[in-house]
Amino acid sequence: MALTRISRLIVVFASSLAILGLMMASVDPEIQYTVDEIMDDPDQFQDSQIFVRGVVSEGSIDNAKTIFTLEGINGAILVDFSEAPIPDGFDEGRTIAVRGNLEKMSESWVIKSFEIQTGCPSKYES
Repeated sequence: MALTRISRLIVVFASSLAILGLMMASVDPEIQYTVDEIMDDPDQFQDSQIFVRGVVSEGSIDNAKTIFTLEGINGAILVDFSEAPIPDGFDEGRTIAVRGNLEKMSESWVIKSFEIQTGCPSKYES
């Protein structure tokens, strides 16, 4: 039995909608926070996975201890990068994004990172 042109279009349209629905259902949107948003109420994010953007503080990278300071406008967080590969373009004074778990260590907050992302420097150079 041959399908008419309208029937075929309906089948293709319905299939496309079904595939789009499955794609949207399987993707979890991830919110990217700033350092200041995290430090306003760090207890809210404690022991959970976060995605945070900030600037690597000048003079803060300690390769021996595998830590650096990620700063915002008003606050700062230590980042433990012992489990994260360091990407090209990672340097002091650069804006980066860090994925990891926020933990309280003694009196300070630390992100145990598992991923560090930098922007492409060639996009920002003139």
